[in-house]
Amino acid sequence: MKPTGARCAILGATGYIGQHFARLLAQHPWFGPPRLIASPRTAGRTLAELWELAEPPPERLALAPVESASPARLAREGIRLVFSALPSGVAGPFEADCLRRGISVFSNASDHRFGARMPLLVPEVNPDHLAIAPRTGRPILVTNPNCTATGLVVAMRPIVSLLRPRTVHVATYQALSGAGLPGLSSMSMTDNVIPFIAQEEEKVARESTRLLGELRGGRVRSLGVPFLANCARVGVRDGHLEAVTVEATGSPTGSELLSAWREFDPLRGMGLPTAPSPPVLLREEADRPQPRRDLWAGSPTAARGMAVVVGRVRWDPPYLRFFLLSHNAVRGGAGGSVLNAEWAAVKGRLPGYGPEAGA
Repeated sequence: MKPTGARCAILGATGYIGQHFARLLAQHPWFGPPRLIASPRTAGRTLAELWELAEPPPERLALAPVESASPARLAREGIRLVFSALPSGVAGPFEADCLRRGISVFSNASDHRFGARMPLLVPEVNPDHLAIAPRTGRPILVTNPNCTATGLVVAMRPIVSLLRPRTVHVATYQALSGAGLPGLSSMSMTDNVIPFIAQEEEKVARESTRLLGELRGGRVRSLGVPFLANCARVGVRDGHLEAVTVEATGSPTGSELLSAWREFDPLRGMGLPTAPSPPVLLREEADRPQPRRDLWAGSPTAARGMAVVVGRVRWDPPYLRFFLLSHNAVRGGAGGSVLNAEWAAVKGRLPGYGPEAGA
């Protein structure tokens, strides 16, 4: 049986990001529980049979069957909201078909990230960019960015106006789960670091400047600052660690920079279930952040893994250096899309969903 009262669906529910969607949406007060949609080869099996995450599957969905369903079938059966963990290439046409059939889509895939009327969104960073989506009562398609860019722009947003960057350099140490399931072979990764992830450096540069850009006249004007990335895959299950160097033209004091991070909490008081408060956590220890110790940062409980942890801050004008850590599958994946949908709901872009409608 399908979960009763399903008000949304997860596309690609058996993948790594799809299973995080299931974990986040099983008890979501506005959207859950979801239907689980995947390829015909897994249809009929339960989520528990296919589960790959370290923590157990959510009790409410553990015995729920995985289905194969087309956009036409989802629309006929009353689904008006989907969360997409489909792989790039497959996602593009499937998501577009959902949109044509009256289903709003919140996507983790890259296919539509630069569509003219499809916002690339991180609510703490560029909430106003939601306005580029059509406002005529039609469904919307909203994308969250590349997982590496997500952590970077959350950490940069509080300080970018103070620093007025000339360039931003970032070196990344990216978790194995960023490659999805089944992932890289043990022979590739054991005793090894791979200093290449296809298209990752290009995505980090392009998406970061867009997310930190300004909305003018219905168009996004990207931040005119070079983002220079070197991206490597390392033998860590979850958590992207990034070493950032900002060459600044501004001259804030060190205390002003630290205060900007500590005071940054633009979604406070809005009641978004998945929003971490605060979204940036500063660590003063010399050896933090670390994936093993800081991966699940964020509160309240529903926002675990949604905070970005910043540490090893060094301000030697004109250079600011720091490390950041973000959970690539939560903050940079499923949780990012869920938070985008929560933001759209409170802004009136998802009729029938939100704090008044409930689940």
